[in-house]
Amino acid sequence: MSQITLPPLCAELPYYADSSLYFEAIKDKGWPIFLDSSNSAHSDARYDIQTADPFITLATTSENTLITRHNSEPELSSDDPFHLLQSILQDYQIKQQSDLPFCGGALGYFAYDLGRRLEALPTYAHDAEHIPDMVIGIYDWAIVTDHHLQRCWLASYGLLSETHAQWDELVAQFSNVEKVEQQDTFKVLGELQSNFNRQQYQSAFDKIKDYIRDGDCYQVNLAKRFEIEAEGEPWFAYQLLRKQNSAPFSAYFSTPHGTVLSSSPERLLKVEGKQVETKPIKGTRPRDLNNSERDQSLARELQSSIKDRAENLMIVDLLRNDLGKVCAPGSIKVPKPFELESFATVHHLVSTITGTLSDKQNSVSLLRACFPGGSITGAPKLRAMEIIEELEPHRRGLYCGSIAYIGFDGKMDSNITIRTMIFSDNRLRFWAGGGIVADSDADAEYQEVHDKAAAMLNLIEQLK
Repeated sequence: MSQITLPPLCAELPYYADSSLYFEAIKDKGWPIFLDSSNSAHSDARYDIQTADPFITLATTSENTLITRHNSEPELSSDDPFHLLQSILQDYQIKQQSDLPFCGGALGYFAYDLGRRLEALPTYAHDAEHIPDMVIGIYDWAIVTDHHLQRCWLASYGLLSETHAQWDELVAQFSNVEKVEQQDTFKVLGELQSNFNRQQYQSAFDKIKDYIRDGDCYQVNLAKRFEIEAEGEPWFAYQLLRKQNSAPFSAYFSTPHGTVLSSSPERLLKVEGKQVETKPIKGTRPRDLNNSERDQSLARELQSSIKDRAENLMIVDLLRNDLGKVCAPGSIKVPKPFELESFATVHHLVSTITGTLSDKQNSVSLLRACFPGGSITGAPKLRAMEIIEELEPHRRGLYCGSIAYIGFDGKMDSNITIRTMIFSDNRLRFWAGGGIVADSDADAEYQEVHDKAAAMLNLIEQLK
């Protein structure tokens, strides 16, 4: 086995194929977060990362970010939230790199509506989310599970004296985790509501078609929002979700502002060294797990669809343009266009785009340049976002934003928060959408929305 470079503070822990056992031990600590590959067989599902008790927290609402540091009075800043985050990360310099993906740094979410800090957008849609636009913790340790090597570590760059002081206690706590019988439950109440019926969806669809015909845009992502009253322990619901819709970029994040339950199949951006990768999804077919012949037929149909490839190519071009803002000229490549990837409930068409960061750029400036992800807006991006604001009745909040880690060492990986549920104020919300192009069919697109929402709709039925 090749030698792994580990950080200064590191202890090997027992390996579990289901690393959620470790989360049971931290879920009642402050701001616990679980970046979860869900035991999925996907090629990107290598690492699980878990941590809690950040020593700095940032919560951005509209124009202000509340920064809370241990043992200090909270402060309010109106600075650009991305610049603010980068300045905090820069305060903590590491002396040596590690081969592990994350040993400390920033973890949390960037909501779709954080895009309002980057672009001047109109205000039409109703904001029923009432959660911050960015919620980030700065953490000094993490439990990292490597499913390829079948090994697990408690890891830290040891930048805080407090981490050194509590290290032995943490190691002891995580060396003897046991399966806990689930006592708490989670249930939904009343009826599931949505903000588009078939007729309303048709009306919004027709307006997008008009905009495309008029030359305003080439593609617009149109999403439908679902909401239901709920109560109980959301970790219970997440455990059901990850079992029936395992996805490589899943996450669970509990904050005072709300709880995020994500089973996302889509990477937004990954950075290692100066190398950048993004993997937009465009093109979907449902799976038929009861009939393998039909399942394969649906997959082949997707792969050979000229419409889906054209839709995917539009987003590839958009993302190449976004990466071009921060990557070295000539470095952007598309090594894997239009690859088929199959998930629990759907087949997707996925393209891989790579680049090399320019000398003065970093993971945070890359995220800012590409935010929100082009695969969930449309093209051109700004016009598509304006049309989304006009036609979708509700703000998206976290939906189509990103959950990410950005390490003190500059490494980053991030998802796009699709197939994601938000629980706050005793309400559970989720969305599903799809890209509308010139030759889209309204019935097919409306069905695709429900194909994408299938796992979450099934979960709602289970929770009744």
